[in-house]
Amino acid sequence: MKLTVLGGGGFRVPYVYQALLRDQGSPRIDDVWLYDNDPARLKAMAEVLAQFADGHADAPRVTVSTSLDDALEGSDFVFAAIRVGGLAGRVCDERVALDLDVLGQETTGPGGLAYGLRTIPVMLDIAHRVRRLAPHAYVINFTNPAGMITEAMQSVLGDRVLGICDTPSGLGRRIATTLGLDPSRAQFDYVGLNHLGWMRRVLHDGEDILPRLLADERLGELEEGVVFGREWLRDLGVIPNEYLYYYYFNREAVRSILDAPQTRGEFLARQQREFYQRVTEAAEGSAVSLWRKTIADRSANYMAEAKGAVQGEAQPAEDFRPDPAHQGYAGVALAVMAAISRNERATMILNVRNGTTVAGLPHDAVVEVPVTVDANGVHPLTITQPDLHQTGLMQQVKAVERLTISAAVTGSRADAAKAFSLHPLVDSVSVGRKLLDGYVDRIPEVAEVFGGRTS
Repeated sequence: MKLTVLGGGGFRVPYVYQALLRDQGSPRIDDVWLYDNDPARLKAMAEVLAQFADGHADAPRVTVSTSLDDALEGSDFVFAAIRVGGLAGRVCDERVALDLDVLGQETTGPGGLAYGLRTIPVMLDIAHRVRRLAPHAYVINFTNPAGMITEAMQSVLGDRVLGICDTPSGLGRRIATTLGLDPSRAQFDYVGLNHLGWMRRVLHDGEDILPRLLADERLGELEEGVVFGREWLRDLGVIPNEYLYYYYFNREAVRSILDAPQTRGEFLARQQREFYQRVTEAAEGSAVSLWRKTIADRSANYMAEAKGAVQGEAQPAEDFRPDPAHQGYAGVALAVMAAISRNERATMILNVRNGTTVAGLPHDAVVEVPVTVDANGVHPLTITQPDLHQTGLMQQVKAVERLTISAAVTGSRADAAKAFSLHPLVDSVSVGRKLLDGYVDRIPEVAEVFGGRTS
């Protein structure tokens, strides 16, 4: 089977390839195509994968290409993880908002809307190409903002597009292991949108263990206990996705990011530039070690502002560890492919079409909920409806997402202005309009959505 990775020169690719190396099922992915518009990044990543493949007689063959159509043609699965505008665009996503004292973050808040505006047209073009060149393929989307991009692509490919994020299931596993329990025997009751959801129950052998953790002092050892504090988690009675920090502690988050010497995007831009340069110059056989060290540094600084750290500041050696979210999403992607191609039925949390799952949201909205995946596709499970607070926030953010999709498709500045102004983390229509003007002025790919016009 053929797997095409869009964004094939990116840092996530080795996680996916390592998952494929471990897979011994049949049929399995034996043909991997890496697509990227940067030949140097492709070359560097191909070298990393070649070192991982060394010693594996049945390692999937790897082909690199800067031709999107060649990479897509005949694919069984397409894994999408691209960054339109590169890290320079991400830096602008952050700084335009921060200059107005509004949250500057990649996927949450106005930065995520700017990212979505310039990414949706590209991903829709990809969806049309998939329909033409690989009509039976499933698209596994990791391109951010994942829920918004998945929803836009479903307008072309329907349920053959699903979004993945390991944050919810990773949270469930951490809850079980914090209590010394086997996470493989746990079931997760989770509801939300991508990067905006709540773990409401964790059933272990039929018992909901979440109340036990909320009452336990070990709650403070959980990553979310560090981010939100034990008192707020106990007040809520559920454990939020870590990205809800930016909603529940918005002022603190903005102040922390403003006070830091650099934003996350600025840190990553410098780090990636150094990595690809060093891989080009490195001695033979050292690409994997360079990649691992870079990944460890990235992970140690992940959401630093929520954890009392400083973005880009060196962390203690014991904190240099592989990011479980990235390892996990590669495992989720493999589980999806195995369930569909081999009918290895699996339950996981994915970004999928709502249908009747969440009563307060449109039928065609994409939500992040538990689903069962098998050879017949993706089937959302029946869930208890979210409470008023959860439903209200989901509805507000979903309305903003759909306005952003509309603006990206039609070029409507009015829809874009409404999206920025109505976002819960933007407290003023005047600020919303300034955000839109700032992104149009500073990011060419956003300006292009509106015909290249800055006014």
